[in-house]
Amino acid sequence: MSKPTKLFFSLDVILYPLLFVFIMWVVFWFEIRFNTDFTQFGVRPGKLEGLRGILFGPFIHGSLKHLFNNSIPMLVLMSALFYFYRSIRWRILIIGLLITGILTWVIGRPANHIGASGVVYLLASFLFFKGIISKHYQLTALSFAVVFIYGSLLWYVFPVDPVISWEGHLSGFLVGLTFAFLFRGQYVEKKKFEWEQDDYNPENDPFMRQFDDFGNFIELKPELEIESLDPNDSQSNTFAESQQPLKIHYSIIIKKNNENI
Repeated sequence: MSKPTKLFFSLDVILYPLLFVFIMWVVFWFEIRFNTDFTQFGVRPGKLEGLRGILFGPFIHGSLKHLFNNSIPMLVLMSALFYFYRSIRWRILIIGLLITGILTWVIGRPANHIGASGVVYLLASFLFFKGIISKHYQLTALSFAVVFIYGSLLWYVFPVDPVISWEGHLSGFLVGLTFAFLFRGQYVEKKKFEWEQDDYNPENDPFMRQFDDFGNFIELKPELEIESLDPNDSQSNTFAESQQPLKIHYSIIIKKNNENI
């Protein structure tokens, strides 16, 4: 089992997901601007040229609604993948995208399958099952958030709508589930508080020292450190010699008949 991945944030956690979604929108803009259609570059099961859709299909969308519905989940789920699973993020994304496309090409209907839905289902499935398997509270919370926000996507792994590529959805779902078990040794390091460490000693904890064995608060007085003067030290002797008794002279003036005495 490999070493746990440390949890930290960096710019690429959001940069690469934004770039992926940005390319999706640029491709759609190009189709609208130049009145062209890239649908033929999608996954076409049963044809060799249809394999090119494995790479191009996720960036091609048939309508603005189709594009928008994939953009938000793609941005959220891909950012979560890059944040929690930094060491395996590219393997999950790239290999998962390729296998999802190949599986769609194998089981799909003879039509052009386009859109990033397969990748969305891949990420949602992986994050959900990975969070459950890891038994990590952060990832478990993420898993339930994925189900709460995108739980309705589960219905579209079945042929409920002939217009929707349920084969691509099912492929992504199965690949994500498989990856959750294959990469089960990859998880986020669970942060431990100081008192959870194996070498923790309450007697060395300034906070715990303020309580007795029965949990009662003890007011501790500040400890003053007084440095003794070394008689052989020249600086100490100089300091000691300078500490002479202070002499105070008083002058008493008594006024009588406006005359000073």
